[in-house]
Amino acid sequence: MTGLASDSAMVMAAGLGKRMRPLTASQPKPLVRVAGKPLIDHTLDRLVEAGVTRAVVNVHYLADALISHLEARKKPEILISDERAMLLETGGGMVRAKDLLPDPFFCLNADNIWLDGPCDAFHDLSNRWNPDEMDALLLMVPHARALNFRGKGDFQMDPLGRLTRRRSGRIAPFIFTGIQLVSHRLLRDAPEGKFSTNILWERAIGEGRLFGHGFTGQWFEVGTPQSIRPTEEAMQRG
Repeated sequence: MTGLASDSAMVMAAGLGKRMRPLTASQPKPLVRVAGKPLIDHTLDRLVEAGVTRAVVNVHYLADALISHLEARKKPEILISDERAMLLETGGGMVRAKDLLPDPFFCLNADNIWLDGPCDAFHDLSNRWNPDEMDALLLMVPHARALNFRGKGDFQMDPLGRLTRRRSGRIAPFIFTGIQLVSHRLLRDAPEGKFSTNILWERAIGEGRLFGHGFTGQWFEVGTPQSIRPTEEAMQRG
């Protein structure tokens, strides 16, 4: 196992958490508790365990509560990317925070929960990373390793790891876990204001520079209140 490709991560925590209502009526989704602790602490604890020392967290909905919670943590070092004035979505959020982040950086959702395989997710991505070929490397999971997921999948992946989108009306074998390793090159000439990372991914797909890496652990979709108990039970078994 080689070292980490980056010592820093962006944690996406600014969303409105609409699918998690009513639990998010009075708290941001990253503070919803699963298996005894807030979702964002699962994410931040995994970063610390892997050796990531710095996290940039973007905030918008009920930001004061989230910032107060983060200020009580000692590790990792946390910087706030403030989106209270306007929610910038995933792409705009990364562009806003770019100057706080090295090249490359990890990027992941604040509501991610997973159980690692033989290698943790961040070293897994680092071992596969090739900046000469890649603008972004997405951690992918097959349907069999995605608990609570009911969708059709996100991407096809060729033998070299290059990604293409799921075709309309088809099932795609791989689901994006919300964890990726991102080069600043992906963010070049980006639109201003709010926009989805999908815009940048599409350009990278066209250039053959969007890659995926299969995850050997178990990943949990925790998007609704109904998904919390099955996730907790699976974590206990795991």
